Amino acid sequence: QVQLVESGGGLVQAGGSLRLSCAASGNIFSINSMGWGRQAPGKQRELVAFITSGGNTNYVDSVKGRFTISIDNAKKMVYLQMNSLKPEDTAVYYCNLYYKTNSRVSLTAWGQGTQVTVSS
Repeated sequence: QVQLVESGGGLVQAGGSLRLSCAASGNIFSINSMGWGRQAPGKQRELVAFITSGGNTNYVDSVKGRFTISIDNAKKMVYLQMNSLKPEDTAVYYCNLYYKTNSRVSLTAWGQGTQVTVSS
């Protein structure tokens, strides 16, 4: 019913920056929130950041002050600006969409993930 297209992942040295983008499309009546999660090898997935359609944001403590999430409701896109990257940020990053269909059913969708690798 919905599609999530991610871009912006790659390889960067410690201290560098990357910007992740995610575009949502499909049967979306309204967006409740969009966000980013990540999963490193051998570890469980954690929510990195999310933003509601009203602009409220939340970040995991380890990225506060370094990452910034933003949303473009009209374009149904979410961005994650990642600065001062650390090797500990290396993970597969997943775009998340929490939305309502036109029948007012709330659903969650995840993207396929994009690799972010931070080298020393």
